[in-house]
Amino acid sequence: MTSGTTNIRNAVLAGNSPTSRAPLGLVVAGLSGGAGKSVVAVGLTAALTRAGAKVAPFKKGPDYIDAGWLALAAGAPCYNLDPFLMEREILRGSFLKHSRLADYALIEGNRGLFDGVDLEGSCSTAELAVALDLPVLLVVDCTKTTRTVAALVLGCRDFDPRVRIGGVVLNRIGTGRQESIVRQAVEHYTGIPVLGALPRSREDVFPQRHLGVTPGPEHEDAGAAIASLAERAAKYLDLPGIKACMAEVAIGEAGAPPAKISWVADPVRIGVIRDAAFQFYYQENLEALMAEGAELVEINALVDRELPTLDALYIGGGFPENRAGELAANRSFLQSLRQRVAAGLPVYAECGGLIYLGRSITMAGQAHELVGIFPVDFSLEKKPQAHGYTKLILEGENSFYPAGTRISGHEFRYSRVQAWSADPAGLVGRMERGVGFAEGRDGLVHKNVLALYTHIHALGTPEWAPALVKRAWAFRKAQALP
Repeated sequence: MTSGTTNIRNAVLAGNSPTSRAPLGLVVAGLSGGAGKSVVAVGLTAALTRAGAKVAPFKKGPDYIDAGWLALAAGAPCYNLDPFLMEREILRGSFLKHSRLADYALIEGNRGLFDGVDLEGSCSTAELAVALDLPVLLVVDCTKTTRTVAALVLGCRDFDPRVRIGGVVLNRIGTGRQESIVRQAVEHYTGIPVLGALPRSREDVFPQRHLGVTPGPEHEDAGAAIASLAERAAKYLDLPGIKACMAEVAIGEAGAPPAKISWVADPVRIGVIRDAAFQFYYQENLEALMAEGAELVEINALVDRELPTLDALYIGGGFPENRAGELAANRSFLQSLRQRVAAGLPVYAECGGLIYLGRSITMAGQAHELVGIFPVDFSLEKKPQAHGYTKLILEGENSFYPAGTRISGHEFRYSRVQAWSADPAGLVGRMERGVGFAEGRDGLVHKNVLALYTHIHALGTPEWAPALVKRAWAFRKAQALP
């Protein structure tokens, strides 16, 4: 068993000692993106964990970075709950399954509380809170405002009576006088308790860059950042009040263990490139592969000299542009990957993985050579080139999905196709929603490689993991033939 496999397996099995009561649950939401809900959610998770509690963290929406921070704070895997990517029953089942052994189940929302994909607010944080029957802790940015905060909270309280706002946290408070006025106004006009007030800070624990918050693996001292947030939460949040506003999670019949992993003799080995360049993996995707009987092998494309012996390879998204020079300099690894692909190694790549399999990426006027499986040159732009949920139909032949398969996913990228001479009609997926790779299509194919800009979630695309493992078995058998 490799160390990488051990790391993933330990993460899957984390938290297997049952608690004596039903867990308490809460949704941390904001009035908008950037309101401070990540600071509150991660800080609250870290503070409760430090106090000896077992916290099951969740992130609403298509997100890897916030989920990574929540996992660090809890010392346990963070799972994603996305009403767009998965059916409501599957979403609720996942929540119950991964909450059952915890003391607390904390969900960080995304965007504003009622922001969804349409006029009705479908797939919003509010709808998620209603689906899970959990109260909301509302985080409000109080920059340059006082009584108006009460009007905003009052509007949220009355906008949808199904949503229970259990408490409010005031963020970016400038002075004690401002806090006093806002606190009194909110509690007087809305009847909702203020359960914390975070002062404005000159230091940004979560520095921003082109795709949002800096990921934990790239933070200079993620451990110190978590510790700082835990201390701030313990100092400025009313932890007893927040616990009191939580609701019991109705575990009911969800008695299965948090992870169901199939153990088989001599399992297929599926590599997962997981380093500072490639970090975007849903925990559910990794667990789905193991549930099919695969052994996962962690690989570092920045320092490993070549691919280990594998039956398939999974390359997720991330920030290859930030490590382009290092990736290009590791020539022996690039050559090893080219040779394995030529030999028929099944490879599934998403977004950053797609870029890595291209010919080059240009950063600050300098082109960096990449794997070159696909004759595509990329560049990085200052504005997003695609952002949001996607829907596509796989129409062309590929190694993982039968023709006609419909996929719901998401894309978020600043990269642009700078040069590509092939015909877009050759792309195997037709976009029904989203941008895709080119001209409303997505999905580049070469031998047993499928690379898409679209990210998928295993719970929303249940055919993905079985297909990848099946292809890995086929490759192993083919290699064993004389």
